Amino acid sequence: MSPSAGIHVPLLPGSKSTAEHGTIPGAVFNVATSIIGSGIMSIPAILKVLGVFPSIALIMIVAVLAEVSVDFLMRFTDAGAKTTYAGVMKEAFGSVGALTTKVFVIINNFGGLILLLIIIEIASYCSFARNQLHFSTFPLSTLPDNFTAGMSPSAGAHVPLLTGTNSVAEPGSVPGAVFNVATTIIGAGIMSIPAILKVLGVFPSFALILIVAVLAEVSVEFLLRFTHAGETTTYAGVMREAFGSYGAISVQVCVIVTNFGALILYLIIIGDVLSGKESGDEVHLGILQQWFGIHWWNSREVALLITLVLVMLPLVLYRRVESLKYSSAISTLLAVAFVAICSGLAIVALVQGKTQTPKLVPRLDYQTSFFDLFTAVPVVVTAFTFHFNVHPIGFELAKPSDMKTAVRLAIMFCAFIYFTIGLFGYLLFGDSTQSDILINFDQSSDSTVGSLCNSLIRVSYALHIMLVFPILNFSLRSNIDELLFPKKPLLATDNKRFVIITLVLLVFSYLAAIAIPDIWYFFQFLGSTTALCLAFIFPGTIALRDALGISTRKDKIIALVMIILAVVTSVIAISTNIYNALSSKS
Repeated sequence: MSPSAGIHVPLLPGSKSTAEHGTIPGAVFNVATSIIGSGIMSIPAILKVLGVFPSIALIMIVAVLAEVSVDFLMRFTDAGAKTTYAGVMKEAFGSVGALTTKVFVIINNFGGLILLLIIIEIASYCSFARNQLHFSTFPLSTLPDNFTAGMSPSAGAHVPLLTGTNSVAEPGSVPGAVFNVATTIIGAGIMSIPAILKVLGVFPSFALILIVAVLAEVSVEFLLRFTHAGETTTYAGVMREAFGSYGAISVQVCVIVTNFGALILYLIIIGDVLSGKESGDEVHLGILQQWFGIHWWNSREVALLITLVLVMLPLVLYRRVESLKYSSAISTLLAVAFVAICSGLAIVALVQGKTQTPKLVPRLDYQTSFFDLFTAVPVVVTAFTFHFNVHPIGFELAKPSDMKTAVRLAIMFCAFIYFTIGLFGYLLFGDSTQSDILINFDQSSDSTVGSLCNSLIRVSYALHIMLVFPILNFSLRSNIDELLFPKKPLLATDNKRFVIITLVLLVFSYLAAIAIPDIWYFFQFLGSTTALCLAFIFPGTIALRDALGISTRKDKIIALVMIILAVVTSVIAISTNIYNALSSKS
């Protein structure tokens, strides 16, 4: 029986072996339902942007083109031997065409499900809010001035952007928190995961990712428990309760260094994708140079400047992190698209016998010593450092205790993404894997579809990085303001200070990204110092100090082990890097 015959097999035993044929009215309803999904929600906004007549014209043009494209599909389906979209693409372009169609259908439908869940969540919340409106909202302007002046810095998240809007902001949702945490985690770190497999081998790399993920969840649990037991709502506040003002300043400095370093990393990666990179004798062209040739306007400096002004600047001007949940959802979807396309290319290469043979365990030789293996640890630590956004995201939830669930879901999702991209990326490029794997995708492919997939991988992740940028900028900006202007009014209420800090951060991160060429050593620096402190050392010391008397014996043992592991690996990694640097110079 042919594969297509499977659609005629009865669902229930005892029924007729031949299913009833579909009807035209049934087909009309099914097609209409497929079309009228979440897209209908944004049609009025299109009229708002374009006006009535251009919007109607646009809808008519797209409708006609859709009918024409379906006519093409049906004509080639009837003329060929296949009965699926992927089958038609396979007849035209081979297995790569079929795989491309399947990957795009998965991404498109998964994105559609995310949009529908977001709309359902919004609708259910609005219904709840209407029922509670008579007692839950009140104008903030009725509060005395000394009340708002004494609020914690995190309260700035609830200040409205536009005058005349309801002063009490909607609480955040668990799905929104999951997206924001996942976006914070899956930043630039994912680019170096395949290089970790190149250094450690497959099994040690997977074990390392799993261990760091578990420790990250444990450390966040320490933070949230001491936050809820105390009187503060910030990471710096928890450290202040445990170690005084010096503890708070230490956290703020580490957050500033880590997040500013991450912003620089993001811009370096975007520059690599758009304008390429020179590594010794190797020259990797960016997508703009491959598409349009080498010109002044697609140089690294100009391309990054245009990206900052047109993409980053509008997003970093939002004053509530919850406002970024939709861009975070898109960013997470782009990360999934990146992993899906990369995995698809690796599977095709595996079938065709073109993959590199992976090493399952590290190979120690005259080039690689045992201590060199520890240099991979800081990269994974940096990839799982998101603790600075736990409080801003968590305290915008209706129930801050839900943050623990959101963090666990986000960590599980991100660990899976890291496993997948690490394995398939390493299979594709083997020992030639770059510290930024996007650079490897500048290679020419044997087919048009392969070249298209290479471009899609680089573009999708560059867009993902652009949408992650404002999430980290939010925490960085808040900590700088709290450190430099502790007695000033809330940052969200002071437009001048808000804009100045935002612009200064953009300018300095841009200049640093132009000056720094490689991300690997930058990752090692952050993962061995400030990121390590934020992720493991500070939460561990909070549990050991136990200023609130809530740590158990088990908590203190775990905290002590976590601190010892962090310090030992950090010292070895830093020492090895210094030794290697001095040896290469001599």
